[in-house]
Amino acid sequence: MKIYLAGPDVFRPDVLVWAEAAREICRRHGFEPLLPIHYDATDPSRIFHANIDLIRKAQIVVANLDPFRGPEPDSGTAFELGYAHALGKKICGYVTRRATVAQRVATAEGRSDALSASGPSFTDRQGLAIEDFNLPCNLMLAIPAHIVEGGLEACLQSIRARPPTD
Repeated sequence: MKIYLAGPDVFRPDVLVWAEAAREICRRHGFEPLLPIHYDATDPSRIFHANIDLIRKAQIVVANLDPFRGPEPDSGTAFELGYAHALGKKICGYVTRRATVAQRVATAEGRSDALSASGPSFTDRQGLAIEDFNLPCNLMLAIPAHIVEGGLEACLQSIRARPPTD
């Protein structure tokens, strides 16, 4: 079964080491890994279309949903999950530490007073409401995706443990 690995890991300075480890983990769990790493690619349109092609080839899309450059997951990763969901693919994700959206915003803003905040009155520093559904990321990702706490390995173990009808 082919599995596309989405997430900001492609921006790591040790991306080649990470990619080889991720491939090994996938293979160990019986998956054929598809990674959106385009070594010397410089044309954004070609990168986009190559990633879309990989998602189409995959049966499952697994995403690193840890906060990236702020309290939310990487926007490209969110797009990839949405695209995969629209194609009817199984989508899964993982977070290193399970925290609610409200907790992630509070942490990003350095607001220890808001770490236990809940309810419709919780807002960010701009006064915008923070959804508080006790989910690890925006509901548009958390509802369709099966999300586990841990890393790639924990996510793949969870996929293997779930019945195929999920």
